[in-house]
Amino acid sequence: MTVHELSRADARRVAIKAQVLDASRPTDLLDVVRRLTLLQLDPVAAIAPSADLVAWSRLGSAYAPADLDAALENRTLLELHAMVRPSEDLALYRAEMADWESAERANPPGWRSSNRDWVRANDACRRDILDRLTSSGPLPSRDLPDTCAVAWRSTGWTNNRNVTKLLEFMVSRGEVAIAGRRGTERLWDLAPRVYPDDPVVPAADALRIRNERRLRALGIARARGPECTVEPADVGEVGEPAVVAGVKGTWRVDPSLLGQPFSGRAALLSPFDRLIHDRKRTIELFEFDYQLEMYKPVAKRRWGYFALPILSGDALVGKLDAAADRTAGVLRVNAIHQDVPFTKAVAAAVDGEVRELARWLELDLSLPK
Repeated sequence: MTVHELSRADARRVAIKAQVLDASRPTDLLDVVRRLTLLQLDPVAAIAPSADLVAWSRLGSAYAPADLDAALENRTLLELHAMVRPSEDLALYRAEMADWESAERANPPGWRSSNRDWVRANDACRRDILDRLTSSGPLPSRDLPDTCAVAWRSTGWTNNRNVTKLLEFMVSRGEVAIAGRRGTERLWDLAPRVYPDDPVVPAADALRIRNERRLRALGIARARGPECTVEPADVGEVGEPAVVAGVKGTWRVDPSLLGQPFSGRAALLSPFDRLIHDRKRTIELFEFDYQLEMYKPVAKRRWGYFALPILSGDALVGKLDAAADRTAGVLRVNAIHQDVPFTKAVAAAVDGEVRELARWLELDLSLPK
């Protein structure tokens, strides 16, 4: 098979087109999520929730957060492990869910087998939760019984949050699902009441299809990468092999995106945007250094608490340090960090995106003096 030889600019353009961030904007939220395969949910809303920022960066003023709420309400989109996915994609996960305990058993020792053992130790609580949801669901987690015999131990925020952790494993087992939300509070129900009754795709076929869709969404990716429990960054052997000038190793590329005309635009990206989510790939292809600094002390931040990467054409050119002060009704721009000096055209396009962000948020704009 021919190995495609790409410049960094070629690779970046493939990635940008795959992520629906070129000049040709989509007009429909469901189309965007199908093309991206997911929207990541995150509670941080220094400017706006990440899922809304990702949708807005593609759809512009055609998008309203109520659109996402409506899609989740009518279940054209569903939530799975803090990712919003098209409802029809759940068929690609059901076989894996049904085989969860066997998969855990196949990977001892370590965290997988310890997860299985903890769920087994608390099987009575699991059955209590299923009984309560059967009779009264959907319910928030605080209304579900904690009859765990063994507490969940963690150095993080989940320590002793037995029901929360057990529900996560029950989602992985295909037993329960998020049926909706009451404000920010998740509502839980039996999975068969929530998921579409589509034929289950066999596990091997489902893995291949998920890899194909992920590559189509990323454009270019590594065949192998670090293990990730929710959404990998690697794609296996789907697509076709490629090398990128100046970058070590081989890649997999979606051939349908090669040789296509490219017209770029300016865009402000969520820190969780899939274009830049894999920081190693971002450095290799875009030569763009970025870290989310919200967990750093203020004095050690280079770009700001929730800085938005700035895309211009086929390059990542800077970061927007801004925050939404909803009490004052203002979008405060603290700084626009230029990784490379902006031309007049780039500066004007970025300024237009910042002003459009303020309009979309329905906030006045406060610029640095």
